[in-house]
Amino acid sequence: MSQEGYDHTAVEKRWQEAWDDASVYHTPDEADDPTYVLGMYPYPSGKLHMGHVRNYTITDAYARYRRMRGDDVLHPMGWDAFGLPAENAAKERDTNPRDWTFDCIDTMRGQMRSMGFGYDWDREITTCTPEYYKWNQWLFTRFHDAGLVERRDAEVNWCPSCETVLADEQVEGDAELCWRCDTPVEARELDQWFLEITEYADELLEAIDDLEGWPNSVRQMQRNWIGRQYGTTLDFEVSEARSASNGRGEGTEPREYGPVEAFTTRVDTVYGATFFALAPDHPISEELAAEDDAVHEFVHHEADPEGDEPNGVETGLTATNPATGEEIPVFVADFVLSDVGTGALMAVPAHDERDHAFATKMGVEIRPVVAPEPDDWDGESVPDAPDVSEEAFTDDGVLIDSGEYSGLDSETARERLTEDIESAAESTQYQLRDWGISRQRYWGTPIPVVHCDDCGPVMVPNEELPVELPEFINTTGNPLDAAEEWKETTCPECGEPATRETDTMDTFVDSSWYFLRYVSPDLDDAPFDLDRANDWMPVDQYVGGIEHAVMHLLYSRFFTKVLADEEGLEHREPFTNLLAQGMVQLAGEKMSKSKGNVVSPQRIVDEYGADTARLFMMQAAQPERDFDWSEEGVRSTHRFLSRLSDLVEDHAAGDGGTSDGGDGTGDDADDRDAADRDTIDDYVADEVDAAVAIAGAEYDDLTFNVALREAQDLVGTLRSYREHADPDPETYERGLGVVVRLLAPVVPHLAEELWAALGRDGFVVEADWPTATVDRETVEKRRRLVANTREDVRDIVDVAGIEDPERIDVVVAPDWKYDALEIAIDSDADNLISELMQESHIREQGDDAASYGQDLQANREALRETLSGDDEYDALRAAAWLIEREFDAPVRVERAADADDAVVGKAEPGRPAIDIVE
Repeated sequence: MSQEGYDHTAVEKRWQEAWDDASVYHTPDEADDPTYVLGMYPYPSGKLHMGHVRNYTITDAYARYRRMRGDDVLHPMGWDAFGLPAENAAKERDTNPRDWTFDCIDTMRGQMRSMGFGYDWDREITTCTPEYYKWNQWLFTRFHDAGLVERRDAEVNWCPSCETVLADEQVEGDAELCWRCDTPVEARELDQWFLEITEYADELLEAIDDLEGWPNSVRQMQRNWIGRQYGTTLDFEVSEARSASNGRGEGTEPREYGPVEAFTTRVDTVYGATFFALAPDHPISEELAAEDDAVHEFVHHEADPEGDEPNGVETGLTATNPATGEEIPVFVADFVLSDVGTGALMAVPAHDERDHAFATKMGVEIRPVVAPEPDDWDGESVPDAPDVSEEAFTDDGVLIDSGEYSGLDSETARERLTEDIESAAESTQYQLRDWGISRQRYWGTPIPVVHCDDCGPVMVPNEELPVELPEFINTTGNPLDAAEEWKETTCPECGEPATRETDTMDTFVDSSWYFLRYVSPDLDDAPFDLDRANDWMPVDQYVGGIEHAVMHLLYSRFFTKVLADEEGLEHREPFTNLLAQGMVQLAGEKMSKSKGNVVSPQRIVDEYGADTARLFMMQAAQPERDFDWSEEGVRSTHRFLSRLSDLVEDHAAGDGGTSDGGDGTGDDADDRDAADRDTIDDYVADEVDAAVAIAGAEYDDLTFNVALREAQDLVGTLRSYREHADPDPETYERGLGVVVRLLAPVVPHLAEELWAALGRDGFVVEADWPTATVDRETVEKRRRLVANTREDVRDIVDVAGIEDPERIDVVVAPDWKYDALEIAIDSDADNLISELMQESHIREQGDDAASYGQDLQANREALRETLSGDDEYDALRAAAWLIEREFDAPVRVERAADADDAVVGKAEPGRPAIDIVE
């Protein structure tokens, strides 16, 4: 092998061109329910980064695997091409977003081709083209017709740097920073267009349980974001305390703030409410902040909703408990959130951990009103109060010190109190809010609305779509507001002069249905072909980053459900299986330009080849886990591929093995005992079958690292086989063909090259996946036996200091020990030895049986099944050549009946006795 290895540049270029010429990856429209494999499409930033390469290698490997298993496969690619970064880049470069975006796409498409990703480029989509965003506008109109679009004044998240509105999901961290530029976000009142995702809140939540192919972490994140709670709303009359009102002058009546609605899931604890709490941005809090320095300081400078402990400030107000008439103090507290419940809550420190921590800090009374239900409770007596001095009692129980409700269980009390309190009503609350899609930027889909002085907002008729963007205007503020000629139009309803809507859509609209457009990307009379979508969707395997767990995935689910209701889609979820891939790191840190620790994929391709990058990345860790990029790991991977290339090329050239056996014994291979040769061939044939069985199952589960380890270990076995003796041609050739196919999903270029070198017909990408009829459990038992035996030989050689063993004897345990082990595994008897001695053939072994029985009794928790005695004998005979190669000595495998009793006594199932003759 040369120092440089195989010529990866020539190999990769040759097969990429061959695939293109043969349209290998094209999915015809008439395909019947293809396996749909999709990676989240990228934003065209200009260059692929390692996160892209990992994501798309995962989907490409799985798509290739499914194709080899005989599936039609849909594996498309497109571009999430609208968005603020392109607009900012265009401003910086004094160009326009469209030219900059398409230049980036050209670069990244070329990089994807160089990586060998097998996409159906005939289905490529680009969201910033009118041919695509026309259907964003059509869908907006369709949602409007379905009553799911609303325009209203709303307090919005405003990024002063990006000069645009952000969805709640785009505001990040404790400091509430813009997800794009890390600028602190401000609150503003603006007219906004909303998609009413809350209309689907219940289905979005309840259907999560059926997403069995999604990671539990992602499912829980969506549950938390939707945040449904069942409870009770009730009004607390809030007013100024009398002492505070007297401070404004004798005879002054306390200022009334009216009834303030609170939401609680535990109205059964209402008699224990000892304070009332408002969110820092509650209207009353803001009113107080304008006139009270302490409240102002807290609201604007001290409140920390994400802090380790709750904080707050007393207001001088009181709230009247609607159940008891008691006046309790009102605090502004940072653990109360305006977007959860109503932004106001009754605080019950004895029965809520946050309330308890706050009350302890502020010196507020902690009054228990629910006690644990005693085991012998008669349903009438009132239990003793729990000790809540150190922590709250948060479970349901029995009410105490709650007037006429004392003695009721919590659930009954909740029903009764909700009925009896005049202002109380059952309520379901959500954290989820409607999706504000208005953005005050240029590079996005124009919202298809015309504003008429007489008719109000009017939808642009479908036949006038798309409303295309005007030429780019480099300005501050909302660029479309400056497009005076473009803005001027006529009202579709009355024909009078009107003005176009100048907001554009949140780019998450683009990605909420793009997977449907791949089904029929050139269709010009609908966003997608309904019949084909019903046949091809949902996506079978979706892959992308965990950062999209809420926004993109939740919006896509919402769109799919609306399209099912309004357009006849026959599925209500877009993605059957989801894999959230881990990050590629360098020295434990996420790669980023700002840290200067970015590894260029193109450099790796140029230096080592795409196959090396792909294989290293896929073998380094399970796809959902982070892993560290390692240059030495890349070099090692490249060396492996070079050795594999040499192995196949040598075989193709007729150099099938060595002439002297290669075992160092001096025996000619032709003189080797035929029976020994047969067992070696059997071992290799078994390992080939084992690799097929295990790798296929691991590819199915997307645990590529395990599948690749099987392929790489098989390469090592074949190399040893070739060096030890002239291999059986049929066994060796089959092994090479299997290795090439097992690696083909991940190293497609070299696999094609080696497939051709083996003289096989067609492309390996279209070859049948290898098959094997083998029990994986049996394989694992056999491998464990061989590994343990080799390890035991090593230990004996090391401990005894044996430098040149003359012979190694491996003795299989007697049959009665296998029977005893099986009884021990199946038994639940306390006295195992007694149970064993009921078997006459075991009892006959006398002290040996008793001693072995004691060992089994002592290790019962760790016992596991082994091969049968006969199967162990056969497996060890087949693997003996591996021990011979390692220790340069002949190996004799014996049954117990043929061996010395002293040696036999040490043999156990799965752990044969070892006797080394010096």
